[in-house]
Amino acid sequence: MDDSALLTDLYELHMAQSYHALGMHGTAVFDFIVRRLPEGRNFLVAAGLEQLLDYLAGLRFREDELAWLGGTGKFTPGFLRFLGALRFTGDVDAMPEGTVFFPGVPVLRVTAPLVEAQLVESRLVNLMQFPILVASKAVRCVAAARGRTVVDFGMRRAHGAEAALLAARASFLAGFSATATVLAGRRWDIPVAGTLAHAFIQAHDSEEAAFAAFARTCPGGCTLLVDTYDVPRALERAVRLAAALHGAGRIDAVRIDSGDLGAQARLARAVLDAGGCGATRIVASGDLDEHRIAALLGQGAPIDVFGVGTRVSTSADAPFLDCAYKLAEYGGTGRRKRSPGKETWPGRKQVYRCRAGAGTILYDTLGLEGEALPGSPLLVPAMRGGRRLEPAPTLAQARMALRAELGTLAPALRGLAPAPAPSVRPSPGLLRLAADVDRTLS
Repeated sequence: MDDSALLTDLYELHMAQSYHALGMHGTAVFDFIVRRLPEGRNFLVAAGLEQLLDYLAGLRFREDELAWLGGTGKFTPGFLRFLGALRFTGDVDAMPEGTVFFPGVPVLRVTAPLVEAQLVESRLVNLMQFPILVASKAVRCVAAARGRTVVDFGMRRAHGAEAALLAARASFLAGFSATATVLAGRRWDIPVAGTLAHAFIQAHDSEEAAFAAFARTCPGGCTLLVDTYDVPRALERAVRLAAALHGAGRIDAVRIDSGDLGAQARLARAVLDAGGCGATRIVASGDLDEHRIAALLGQGAPIDVFGVGTRVSTSADAPFLDCAYKLAEYGGTGRRKRSPGKETWPGRKQVYRCRAGAGTILYDTLGLEGEALPGSPLLVPAMRGGRRLEPAPTLAQARMALRAELGTLAPALRGLAPAPAPSVRPSPGLLRLAADVDRTLS
């Protein structure tokens, strides 16, 4: 991840310079919120917190960066000296990764001196938005797969290296079983999985020779790609090779990447079973998403593993999140925006989740921190005084937490069809504070 403090919008620095010059160093409270669900989503999944906390903990301006800023002529020497000493010293309260949430509530709250809290806005939104989008789509793919294995194949179409890594992590959080992105495997202990490309087949004088060479040089087992030339012929070759290997390799699966995936998967299952390869799995890939996975399984396609790439790693059907990072309090006074369609709530808030006796989510209450309200609080301390609180949940723990969270959703919400989300209700205390703010601030 790029850790440069210059990875921000210019207006953050312009505001910071003004705040500094005006002596506005009081404590500010900002909320990161999602205003509305993307079309086709019934809920969202909290993700991205770990990368954000790393960014905040390491925030600093290097000498060469300050020198470059000075050369722009936009900043005073005094402000640049201030930036040179700046570190993030604030608090962060957030929904843990893997929490299911709905629009209109803070996913994360930053409490810090105004300059610090404002300066981190752009990178904070940047780091939070994308993992939430990917995790919230990936979890739908997992649901559509009905217990089959789903693997992240998305690196090559992701929008840059950082996006590829974050997508692999968010997909695993959401329930994918593995990733083909090797660095993600090393960095976050995600299982890695992969097959081979059509180029390997084409580089050999025959498909048969390519299959044999690949199987014998992968002693841990391999997956053969069978749609380079002719699928029926390739399947027969795979069956013959499996019988001939005798311990010199193992064919674990065959992969189909094009054409009518359902029809070819049925053909593959028939050929493999007839050839004594009943344990050989069938992998399908190629422009898959939750809707195509659901359609294939609805047709009875005997697919064991889905390799999902572009449509999840780019969140293709919802490439942005209607989210914002907004001031809720400054100097102990509640603040809020009243622009039509973009209204915010003032004050330091907490989200209280109310459940039925069986644990099913009924509704959320948005109230003031410390207000006596029913339900369990969703925002928990993640950073105090600029220091991360330890121990942080591991990615594996967040993954398990999400699995449990999904079980608390009404069945309709877990499906792919649109369903009404649980309501978010403002508390009496929050309503009173908003009315007070409206009367006093304009």
